[in-house]
Amino acid sequence: MKRGLALDRESMEFDVVIVGAGPAGLSTACKLAQLAAENDKEITICVVEKGSEVGAHILSGAVLDPKAINELFPDWKEQGAPLNVPVSEDQVMFMLGQKTALKVPLLFTPGFHNHGNYVISLGNVCRWLAEQAEGMGVEIYPGFAAAEVLYHDDGSVKGIATGDMGLSEAGEQKDSYMPGMELHAKYTVFSEGCRGHLGKQLIEKFELDKGKDPQHYGLGFKEIWEIDPAKHKPGLVVHTMGWPAAKNTTSGSYMYHNDNNQVSLGYVVPLSYENPHLSPFDEFQQWKQHSAIKDYLEGGKRITYGARALIKGGPQSRPKMSFPGGLLVGDDAGTLNFARIKGSHTAMKSGLIAAETLYAALSSGGEGHDDLVDYAENFNQSWLNQELTKWRNFGPLVHKFGGLIAGGLAFIEMGIFKGKLPWTLSDSKPDHDTLKPADKMPVIEYPKPDNKISFDKLSSVFLSNTNHEEDQPCHLTLRDNDIPLNHNLPLYNEPAQRYCPAGVYEIVENDAGAKQFQINSQNCVHCKTCDIKDPTQNIVWITPEGTGGPNYPNM
Repeated sequence: MKRGLALDRESMEFDVVIVGAGPAGLSTACKLAQLAAENDKEITICVVEKGSEVGAHILSGAVLDPKAINELFPDWKEQGAPLNVPVSEDQVMFMLGQKTALKVPLLFTPGFHNHGNYVISLGNVCRWLAEQAEGMGVEIYPGFAAAEVLYHDDGSVKGIATGDMGLSEAGEQKDSYMPGMELHAKYTVFSEGCRGHLGKQLIEKFELDKGKDPQHYGLGFKEIWEIDPAKHKPGLVVHTMGWPAAKNTTSGSYMYHNDNNQVSLGYVVPLSYENPHLSPFDEFQQWKQHSAIKDYLEGGKRITYGARALIKGGPQSRPKMSFPGGLLVGDDAGTLNFARIKGSHTAMKSGLIAAETLYAALSSGGEGHDDLVDYAENFNQSWLNQELTKWRNFGPLVHKFGGLIAGGLAFIEMGIFKGKLPWTLSDSKPDHDTLKPADKMPVIEYPKPDNKISFDKLSSVFLSNTNHEEDQPCHLTLRDNDIPLNHNLPLYNEPAQRYCPAGVYEIVENDAGAKQFQINSQNCVHCKTCDIKDPTQNIVWITPEGTGGPNYPNM
């Protein structure tokens, strides 16, 4: 049987379709619904989410600055929003080795002042936001992956189509086949998070990044542990840098004490690293062996694991956020504040600005073919733009000088000059172009996991509850099947084996001794690192069937 055709699809019409039920998309939906209710205007809003439920694919540290949620729901506390653990103490440490850590005075770390913030599960906050949105009449469809952008004849965005369900690995229709659904809208909002599959296409089609620095990324890991109650300090926020980061790689890490005797552990490796032997996953596992971290974990239990790329290019890399028929919000647009390691409040605020812009357009009879250029103007007039502009030079400083020197320079710029120095630094080398040949770089030997503090990839992926229907088209596609073995392997020792945090990519030998590039797509946690870091940009991540991927409970 042949693959399903677009003619098989049914369609639904909305005023606004939002792709992605993260903090940006749900804030857009909630604010737009609020404005419609306040002005007695009917606006139909639909949110599609590829995860099996809202929050299933959400992974973040997270310490939440409540600035945006205060605007959206001033009474969030009375409404039961899951912001239950106020930050009680900040600590910043520079790790000099596995047993030594130097405490850095908070005076010299202006980005890590968290008084008034909350240690949260962003997944649970998104679940709560979804409840508020549905209570205001927003339709939310989890388990439906937006797989294709639809266009009008004039080239403006018409909406999206969800992916076909029930296709075999060969692309043939199985008994369970269901064609995708077309969702048409006057305006479509793309809030897919970092390296959004459709957002990436839109940026290229409309040249939204013209004249901008390339976007920059990090790979973030997270584990939740249940620890000895005697060691638990609710609201303690610890940030670290230094050991075990490889030379010329400025990694950062954190430990946040949640409620219920749990701590969140995280490690971020910038994807601008140059040594192809580096394994971000093993760097994270090794970091937990530092005495300042290990002491908390001994006797505890690891509950869950996940990984996700994060976007950190700053305003220099932020694309034009509007195009005919739609908007980019949140990390589809690159709104994370890398210097503060915070993106939830910025994503939410971008959604609030988008909602206000959309409401104005719909109220004036906008039909959706137009480019809502007012969005950029409204963004530029907001505290969000002021915050991101203030910290604009931190990322380029880190890439150029490393974390310690960059931290000192950032203190001068932020602590003394309040981010008002009259220059903006550039970082023009894309992350996929930074690897050096494997034979020119030192091999890194990582310790074997002890299965008490450190673990292997496959046991970690098991804790992410990742699942994909195995008999479906592979969502990790290669532009050229020969590149992994003929180019990446001899030049870089095929780095996909190491940069992937889920053991998706392997070099295996068959019985005849011939090497093969194997893709274990069922392990994929949707982090998008391969799409970002592959040195020839040969790997292209596309959406699998809806509900596939991780199922994070409280991340």
